[in-house]
Amino acid sequence: MSPDELVYLGILAASIPVGFLFRYLSPPVKQGAALLLGLIISIATCGLHTLHSLCTVLGTWLIIKINWRSAPALSLGWTFLYLLFFRLVTWFGLPQPTPFANAIQLLLTLKMVSLANEIQSYHLEKKKEVSAFTKSPVVGGLSHEPSLYDVISYSYCYVGIMTGPFFRYQTYADWLQQSNPLSLPGKEPCLQRLKMVPVYGALFIAVNSVFPLSCVRTDEFLEHNYFYRFLYMVAIFFVFRMRFYSAWCGAEAGCISAGLGCYPQGALSKPGGGPTVKYSPDPNAAVEYDFKTIQNIDCYNTDFCVKVRHGMRYWNMTVQWWLHHYIYPNTPFRAYALRAGWTMLISAYWHGLHAGYYLSFLTIPLCIAAELAMEASVRARLGPMGQNIFDWIHWFLKMRAYDCMCMGFVLLKASDTINYWSSIYFIIHIIAVVCIGVGQMMKGGKKRERRERGEGEKEDKSNR
Repeated sequence: MSPDELVYLGILAASIPVGFLFRYLSPPVKQGAALLLGLIISIATCGLHTLHSLCTVLGTWLIIKINWRSAPALSLGWTFLYLLFFRLVTWFGLPQPTPFANAIQLLLTLKMVSLANEIQSYHLEKKKEVSAFTKSPVVGGLSHEPSLYDVISYSYCYVGIMTGPFFRYQTYADWLQQSNPLSLPGKEPCLQRLKMVPVYGALFIAVNSVFPLSCVRTDEFLEHNYFYRFLYMVAIFFVFRMRFYSAWCGAEAGCISAGLGCYPQGALSKPGGGPTVKYSPDPNAAVEYDFKTIQNIDCYNTDFCVKVRHGMRYWNMTVQWWLHHYIYPNTPFRAYALRAGWTMLISAYWHGLHAGYYLSFLTIPLCIAAELAMEASVRARLGPMGQNIFDWIHWFLKMRAYDCMCMGFVLLKASDTINYWSSIYFIIHIIAVVCIGVGQMMKGGKKRERRERGEGEKEDKSNR
């Protein structure tokens, strides 16, 4: 493991026992202590680069104060433009930010855009309440506009400050105002989330030692046979998954120990978004709680869901919620594949400026278009047995597609990514294009069949 990874591991490991201590604190003390600890982590790992995140926070707060109506769009523009400056600071003679500063900046960007949307919704609902003389029915809405201290406290809350998961301001405010945090579940769900982490970590170290990424960039790698080169991406994506499974399960455990994101099961919480319905528990019945709000990974469904588009849903789930609510609805396209492509383009930009991100993320719409075409033209015509076989083949190709896309994500450079993809003859891209072509041809054949059937029925009626 690299020194940076050891620092991440240390912060994750320390956050879990610290979280249990926060359950003993009153709301004001909890808020101040979480802010102080977050600032200590930020300054210790980022130094002066902490000023980048502070500028982002203050800029967003000013935007909200000046024009809350347009704050969602303006904050998105501000934070994303600052990300560009942040990544090009060396062009201006400034020092390169640390990887820790980059992690904080990424999560802060999500938080600031979400905050602007939450405050806009708060003001709009208040206006409706005044005009209609009724209380707003919106679930999870703010009860008051956050102060500058509240915004800074939310931004630098130590929970998930570098590793996520993303959570809304309302989730943070609910955490501060928990009436009896010591009565909420903690130890059992925390251990449940951590039980597989040693397995994921051991698999990550073992497989990474046998299949190091650096080998892919060497000339000797191309001398291996095709199947070795093809299977190498399977191993790389496996290492990639084990690494993030370990990190995100650990990050979720840190939230659970502190009680962040704990809501009654009846609230039907969504990862990232929180409760979706107003829930009033029966005072005579025991209340069951969950931590769905801060769930960032569904390891089983990531590996075993059938479709490419479903695979995204179970990976980095809180960020997927953010993309689905703040980016996807505002795409300039109507077709699902194109809207997904636009969302993936924004996601690639959020991750960084490396060409590998864009090559990988923009392969997703191609794969989605291929699976939609085959589902409509082939799977729909099959019986139960045929559909079961189709789904197994679909799952296998889905995993290979993500193997292929992962290579661009980890190799980063366009030349390295293209060189690897060409070494496996762009097999995933070719299969996707062929599937789209077959789907279109079968769709055309189906239309001809319907047309001929309609003409035949007309002839039968005329003969009668």
